[in-house]
Amino acid sequence: MIFDLTGRTALVTGGSRGLGRGMAEGLLAAGADVITVQRGAVPDDLVHYAADRGSAVTGVELDLGDQERIESVITDLLAERQVDILINNAGLQYREDSVDFSPIEFDRVLQVNLRAAFQLCQLLGRPMLERGYGKIINIASMVSWSGGYRVPAYAASKGAIAQITKALCNEWAGRGVNVNAIAPGYMDTEMNEALIADPARNEQISVRIPAGRWGTPADMAGAAVFLASPAADYIHGAIIPVDGGFLVR
Repeated sequence: MIFDLTGRTALVTGGSRGLGRGMAEGLLAAGADVITVQRGAVPDDLVHYAADRGSAVTGVELDLGDQERIESVITDLLAERQVDILINNAGLQYREDSVDFSPIEFDRVLQVNLRAAFQLCQLLGRPMLERGYGKIINIASMVSWSGGYRVPAYAASKGAIAQITKALCNEWAGRGVNVNAIAPGYMDTEMNEALIADPARNEQISVRIPAGRWGTPADMAGAAVFLASPAADYIHGAIIPVDGGFLVR
């Protein structure tokens, strides 16, 4: 029962595909209802997945690059529903040599990966603090520790996500709100298609993963359910790698 999320509602940005989908499925299987936030609609198969487990999933169409729209949509949502768990998962990636990196793309990546995540922490954190209970899970990255390669904006955003997680922990842990982060390793998702398709980079990465394989969205579910559940009530400000051992190689 310590991992049971029955009666809880989670909001997962980018929850309809990729890593967000893996975490959303984990939360649904643990008994939570899930609100997915993305630009498009919720896939029918995810709706059926929820129904088969006695849970429900609903979609909110929202561009996380639109600051004013985020505030209005989330404010309206919170007027109707209580959100107990927030997973800031949605993110952008843009690859280019740093000497030529587009300032426009740099700002766009930080808008979605960092500013929107912080804004959602604020908007959903306020009612959590009022109730004295809530779980916020930010999605960091391996580049929260390292610099990455040809991804200066992504590295900057994920380094900042780690620091925001710690900063909010310091302010909110004593008020009943857990703020933690999951740092996925190299995952077999659409965002990493370019890396997977590059034989040299794929080999460089693969040989450094002790588990012997790239991760999948399903590998994120356990950590998400754990941090969202009562099992993690005394865990604050942690950044948990889900990386197959990549960091320790």
